Amino acid sequence: MLRFIKYIVLFVIAVALIVVAMANRGPMTLRLLPEGLMSAERAEALGLAMTLTMPGFLMVLCIFFTGLLFGFIWEWLREAKHRSTAKVERRERERLEKEVNKVAPPAKTGDDVLAILDGR
Repeated sequence: MLRFIKYIVLFVIAVALIVVAMANRGPMTLRLLPEGLMSAERAEALGLAMTLTMPGFLMVLCIFFTGLLFGFIWEWLREAKHRSTAKVERRERERLEKEVNKVAPPAKTGDDVLAILDGR
């Protein structure tokens, strides 16, 4: 049942993306600087007259995925302290487990009743 719902949601998202793409097929131009900010000759001399023309839906998708990538990187960096703490605690747990197994190794008998009696 959940798989069916998952496919329905993915289908709705795909249809929405296709509709947005078809509605925004016209070219859009992205400029590094606004036109009135600096003269065209000066902007070209400084290398700031860069423009990029592409279909509108492609620009929106590029911006969306760029934001998603920055979000993932930000979250990965934010959680670094939690990962390092977990690594230290895992090593400590493994060290303590080895120490406990040295003192009292686990019972190697296959019979539960004998293991209980050996504990007395």
